[in-house]
Amino acid sequence: MTPQPLQLRLIIETDDFDEAVRFYRDVLGMPEQPAFATTGDDRVSILHAGVATIELATPTHARAIDAMEDAPTTDGPTLRIALEVADTEHAVAVSEETGAEVLARPIETPFRTINARVQGPAGWQVTFFQELETLQQRQSRTGFDTDDRRAR
Repeated sequence: MTPQPLQLRLIIETDDFDEAVRFYRDVLGMPEQPAFATTGDDRVSILHAGVATIELATPTHARAIDAMEDAPTTDGPTLRIALEVADTEHAVAVSEETGAEVLARPIETPFRTINARVQGPAGWQVTFFQELETLQQRQSRTGFDTDDRRAR
């Protein structure tokens, strides 16, 4: 039997730990759970981010999303955090009020989400997305399929 992961944890190494904690915990509202560290500069914060998925994308798809979001294109492979939120406009407003640079303002995408992007700490871009349809609704529309069933 293939082991199924029980949790996805992204480890973001940052020189400005306080700013990263402030942004993810205090601005984005991710609850902190107890975590082990020793003393001094050995610091860690584990933040609950809801359900996790991994999105694998070709460079062509990533550039298409950049274009849809009217966001800057990066050179080469990147890691970007995407967080589902109840209200994308509110998430952007709160982030901007606390100093985050807005890279792409909220926009409705062809796949029925409202996406926006901000520059988070430690070089990570954060995409906020608000679902406008359920998974079941999306699955009934043209273009939504799994990779193994998609025509090439």
